[in-house]
Amino acid sequence: MRLKNSLAKSSLPCPRRFKQTLLNISHSFKSIDPTHCHAAAHPEDKNGTVSFTIQDKAEGEPSVVSVSEITTRYLQRLVQSASDYIGKKVTSAVVAVPTNFGEKAREALTNAAKGADLEILQLINEPVASLLAYDARPEAKLEDKIIVVADLGATRSDVAVVASRGGLYTILATAHDYEFAGVQLDKVLMDHFAKEFMKKHANIDPRENPKSLAKLKAESEATKKALSIGTNANFSVESLADGYDFQMTINRLRYETISRKVFEGFNRLVEGVVKKAGLDVLDIDEVILSGGTSHTPRIAANIRSIFPPTTNILAPSTSATAVNPSELQARGAALQASLIQEYEFNDIEQSTHPAVTTVNHIANAIGVITLSEDGEESFTPIIAPETAVPARRTVHVDAPKEGGSVLVKVVEGGTHIKVTKPEPKRKEDGPKEDEDDSDFDSEEEEEEHREKVWKVGSTLAEAAVKDVKKGGKVEVTITVSNDLSVMITTRAVGGKGGVRGTLKAP
Repeated sequence: MRLKNSLAKSSLPCPRRFKQTLLNISHSFKSIDPTHCHAAAHPEDKNGTVSFTIQDKAEGEPSVVSVSEITTRYLQRLVQSASDYIGKKVTSAVVAVPTNFGEKAREALTNAAKGADLEILQLINEPVASLLAYDARPEAKLEDKIIVVADLGATRSDVAVVASRGGLYTILATAHDYEFAGVQLDKVLMDHFAKEFMKKHANIDPRENPKSLAKLKAESEATKKALSIGTNANFSVESLADGYDFQMTINRLRYETISRKVFEGFNRLVEGVVKKAGLDVLDIDEVILSGGTSHTPRIAANIRSIFPPTTNILAPSTSATAVNPSELQARGAALQASLIQEYEFNDIEQSTHPAVTTVNHIANAIGVITLSEDGEESFTPIIAPETAVPARRTVHVDAPKEGGSVLVKVVEGGTHIKVTKPEPKRKEDGPKEDEDDSDFDSEEEEEEHREKVWKVGSTLAEAAVKDVKKGGKVEVTITVSNDLSVMITTRAVGGKGGVRGTLKAP
């Protein structure tokens, strides 16, 4: 269950702004953005709290309701819809909330849910819910990776960088933006069709009349959705303005051209949060696109161009196995609910307490130095950076073919971006008067090559394993405890004994 579903405009604030409204559940009126939503109710100051004046009855005066009451009504509708669908009374749920949802807001949401006779088992972050929807699939493999989760919604975009280490999720950086979202794409189409209408009908602007504007907006949104599925879409509105009907066709290429600035904004948002996490695009293993706007093929294609070919882009237009972006967070929350439904509330509360969920992480990778056949040293990571502790990992290192004693070096390591610039090409034709920069044809130069390589840091320990059999392997186990002390165990696979040592915490 998540707080993003359809909502009747006649009785509650604008559904597209409900997430923003929900974020204000614990705020005073002075601390919010009171910008009006043209489609429905506007935020008002009622004794310092955020409230709305709505016509929730067929007859009588409008009612003034607070954000908390609105949330309760909204949850009541969700509960009723879910109960009707499954044929059973829904009494509890797991709810996905934005990453900037503070403790006061979480408490206020829990209290609002009680008014709807709904017990909130757990509040999970939306990026984590999206990850759960993918990682809980039967074909999913449990592996260490770094993921960018881009939730591109109607009125707001949220991007997070998440490190997955041994099934534990750690959010490394987040970004929230209202400037680049689905409504901006709607506006681009609205402006485009309005200008075309004005060309045909004596500069009559349909955006100046509220009724015409509502028609223009509704059909522009429908056209945008159609262009996410097909390459052409038909825009048709009866009596758009001053009694004039309007109809025209637009193709996807034209749509992508006029929306280029908005698409570029999504790219900058994703690149910015990766940089904020102190990472490079080469460090990202997966990108998950969530939210209704993620159905747009051009957004996935542009993000595909940011990352290297090894990065998996999970979106409808790039992956046949992608989960519906509009359902990702709801699926993740539902999966989490199925996992914890048998647990007692006290057990869930203890397991989600900050003392449990707030743990130390290692900043650098820990691994071993191995020798190749030609005698070159290479770094093999065992525990990846940003791994929550305590953690334990094991790796098997190949011994020399002839066997014998093996020296194992345990070191820290970090990633480094190696940039290789191609040599400039000289012009083949034309006289060469001097040896200056004009002798080089910059237009034909290839792009620089960037690759991620490991950079070895300080040595933590060295251990010698004797009498390794011919063609054998050496097992290295590294355990990092809560206080960041490190225990290292090395032994020959299939052999007896071994070497064990402990490094004190820094």
